[in-house]
Amino acid sequence: MSLTFDIHTHIIPDKIPDFAKKFAYGDFIHLDHHKAGCARMMKGDRFFREIQSNCWDPGKRIKECNHFGVDVQVISAIPVLFNYWAKAGDALEVAQFQNDFMASVVDDYPGRFVALGTLPMQAPELAAKELERCVKILGMPGVEIATHINEWNLEDEQLTPFYEMANALKAAVFVHPWDMMGMQKMTKYWLPWLVGMPAESSLAICSLIFGGILEKYPNIRFAFAHGGGAFPATIGRIEHGFRVRPDLCAIDNKKNPKSYFGKFWFDSLVHDSDMLRYLISLAGADRVALGTDYPFPLGELEPGALINSMPFDEKTKSLLLGGSALQWLGLDAAIFQK
Repeated sequence: MSLTFDIHTHIIPDKIPDFAKKFAYGDFIHLDHHKAGCARMMKGDRFFREIQSNCWDPGKRIKECNHFGVDVQVISAIPVLFNYWAKAGDALEVAQFQNDFMASVVDDYPGRFVALGTLPMQAPELAAKELERCVKILGMPGVEIATHINEWNLEDEQLTPFYEMANALKAAVFVHPWDMMGMQKMTKYWLPWLVGMPAESSLAICSLIFGGILEKYPNIRFAFAHGGGAFPATIGRIEHGFRVRPDLCAIDNKKNPKSYFGKFWFDSLVHDSDMLRYLISLAGADRVALGTDYPFPLGELEPGALINSMPFDEKTKSLLLGGSALQWLGLDAAIFQK
């Protein structure tokens, strides 16, 4: 029987030092465990979000995974913990703290978790070194990064040290939206999460394609959260723009953007059967993997429900639920217990 992987889940260490106090600046996250099974995420001294124990407790997560038939969770940092705004050395220290925690979760629960590291991407040389540590020392298959790094889009030349290291290591890179564009215009209706996040993912994919990153660094295995956001739904417009205005779109890469489907992965978090069917038609079932955004409410609350509700054949379902994840991560199913 095939394994079920969830490639898009977030975790936070349960005991985070008060880095804001230690570094004497900034909105570093720490937890206020104000009652059993509950904690307030604090940005500096300000309340950010209430979370439950499944956000940090591996045992709780495994119980919920067992209930929904998920064999393996791929764990990564909550984007608010990227800390790209911080001083480079401080961001590195916080990233290493998170990476050591995630590695310990993998070690403590063999076969149930895979970890993706987090990096101080505002300092690409440090990011490259921490990526190397994540892969070679901590045994991670790759890392999670954001859809942009402060003022840099993902094609920016300053990110070269990171890409060179990721390419050399043949790393998996999970790209997740954060710090959404236009937030100052989206103060109501949860619009940054509903409108900004899909736009961020399209920004990231277009930057990687038009900027030639996928050509320069073919060994990096990229995957994109939330089904690639707005990119699949707008590929017709993107391709048309490439054709009619190559003077604007094709200045760094002459290849049709649509030709890149099948060369990177998407999670399945699209919340709609027609959209999932369309995404598979574009990318292939071997390039779409179950992802839920666990344990947050905008995610798929019953992991695999959308995939299992659709009349796919067994081979397709097996790819969507686990096979594609293993290909993206570059891992062998034999290392996981069933």
